[in-house]
Amino acid sequence: MENSSKNNLSIREANENDVSLILSLITELAVYEKLLNEVVATEEQLKEMLFGKKRYAEVLIANFDNEDAGFALFFHNFSTFLGKPGIYLEDIFVKPHLRGKGIGKSLLLSLVKLAKERNCGRVEWSVLNWNEPSIKFYKSLGAKPMNEWTVFRLSKDEINHLCELQP
Repeated sequence: MENSSKNNLSIREANENDVSLILSLITELAVYEKLLNEVVATEEQLKEMLFGKKRYAEVLIANFDNEDAGFALFFHNFSTFLGKPGIYLEDIFVKPHLRGKGIGKSLLLSLVKLAKERNCGRVEWSVLNWNEPSIKFYKSLGAKPMNEWTVFRLSKDEINHLCELQP
């Protein structure tokens, strides 16, 4: 990734040595989203899933004034209508005391540039309905809410139950 000349901000691709930092940032995000009880990820899991033989997701790390400031975790999806890959931004987070310095915008723009380099047709993400500061920020960048779509999820219990139904 590239360094930004704005202040002392840099965005880089995470590596295996960043696993504990990534888990720490995930935990901080969960606290902000009032979902800490849902974090069950471990460093071992993250190491295997992010840097193992098959990489399921990628992470960008933001550093501001020599402090780890935030992250963006993303993975590829595919649009059948476009016939192209896309990028799904699973999480983006900037530490609260470093917000308002352009770090989140730089993370998102780095991801958008990566999507362009990889010939992706779109970049998508979800945001909690109560998170008005984030919604306002995303709209200021030209992102549009997909109000006609509803997100559905099957979690571990539902997956297990449905697998039991299969012959």
